[in-house]
Amino acid sequence: MTTMESLIGLVNRIQRACTMLGDYGGGDNAFSSLWEALPSVAVVGGQSSGKSSVLESVVGRDFLPRGSGIVTRRPLVLQLHKTEDGSQEYAEFLHLPKRRFTDFSMVRKEIQDETDRVTGKTKQISPIPIHLSIYSPNVVNLTLIDLPGLTKVAVEGQPDTIVEDIESMVRSYVEKPNSVILAISPANQDIATSDAMKLAREVDPTGERTFGVLTKLDLMDKGTNALDVLEGRSYRLQHPWVGIVNRSQADINRNIDMIVARRKEREYFATSPDYGHLAGKMGSEYLAKLLSKHLESVIRSRIPSITSLINKSIEELESEMDHLGRPIAVDAGAQLYTILELCRAFDRIFKEHLDGGRPGGDRIYGVFDNQLPAALRKLPFDRHLSLQNVKKVVSEADGYQPHLIAPEQGYRRLIEGSLSYFRGPAEASADAVSFPSFCNY
Repeated sequence: MTTMESLIGLVNRIQRACTMLGDYGGGDNAFSSLWEALPSVAVVGGQSSGKSSVLESVVGRDFLPRGSGIVTRRPLVLQLHKTEDGSQEYAEFLHLPKRRFTDFSMVRKEIQDETDRVTGKTKQISPIPIHLSIYSPNVVNLTLIDLPGLTKVAVEGQPDTIVEDIESMVRSYVEKPNSVILAISPANQDIATSDAMKLAREVDPTGERTFGVLTKLDLMDKGTNALDVLEGRSYRLQHPWVGIVNRSQADINRNIDMIVARRKEREYFATSPDYGHLAGKMGSEYLAKLLSKHLESVIRSRIPSITSLINKSIEELESEMDHLGRPIAVDAGAQLYTILELCRAFDRIFKEHLDGGRPGGDRIYGVFDNQLPAALRKLPFDRHLSLQNVKKVVSEADGYQPHLIAPEQGYRRLIEGSLSYFRGPAEASADAVSFPSFCNY
């Protein structure tokens, strides 16, 4: 494993840790968001732009839910790990850490089920990401974040604000300066109307962070091509455009293997009269290598700032922990020990005040020798312990129950009532010792 491959793996682990700790960006975190500082590739496209097909081509597997309307309703953090040739492909979810998926149809089902667990079986969306790691010899080391497809109209079952909600979520990912934007647009539509390119231009006007992808090149009208876009004449970016030929719906229905689809894609560009001269820089395999190499360079350039943010976050957390004090014990025995320790500490400090080790001993003596006795003498014990009241309390508490020695319940009631009178002066004395302004009753 090379150094850069190790760095991508490290960023992947940090991303997973951030999600487990509730940091996935866009929130009102009290501390700096480490998630937002991590470089990532955000995949953006309108509905039916071929976004899912591009991701499956990059992975070489059928694993994403399909359907009409909004299929991606939670961000999917897709972490690809290249393994040795001949090793078995498998997938793992962050929320199911001990389970390996070798059947990728079950991966699709789990993505759908996990989405429903958070959003319900409605068409709502959620910013809480799903983490999926795929280990395969047919991928490059790369991390992609699949975002909900941009839409223009809310359909039945969706809230009226769904268009704005999706754009707001997507924007929160692509506007980060560390985010690489993979903007996907269909070639059989005018690039000027592309939702993905419109949003990318707004957050990255110079095009430094944007990679443009044209899908469905094979579905363009006869006699037309997309060379003006792919060669950067009609829409210029700092990075090269990449053309993709996805599987057709007939191929999907026939379950054509993705590896076979990759081969057919290579053959299409190699034999195309329009795109043959660009064949070496077209296709999903080239796109994956291009993104992996670029992500490596971005991570390398951001290492100092990421390290600085991690150190800053550690300092903030340590300061907060110092402010909160020591952790509270869980079991009863340890809690009792903590309470006794606090009592001993209070007793020691109190004695230091009385013995002259600390200032305030004269005030404490004044409170307990003068103010507390004076307050106790004002308590209405003569009325509470009068013969008439004693008879009344005993009668109410014990009724006609026979007593061998004394009316126990009645005595208890008298004692409790007397102690309640002590509470006010006792608390006032304690306050007077702690806060001198409370010395007067």
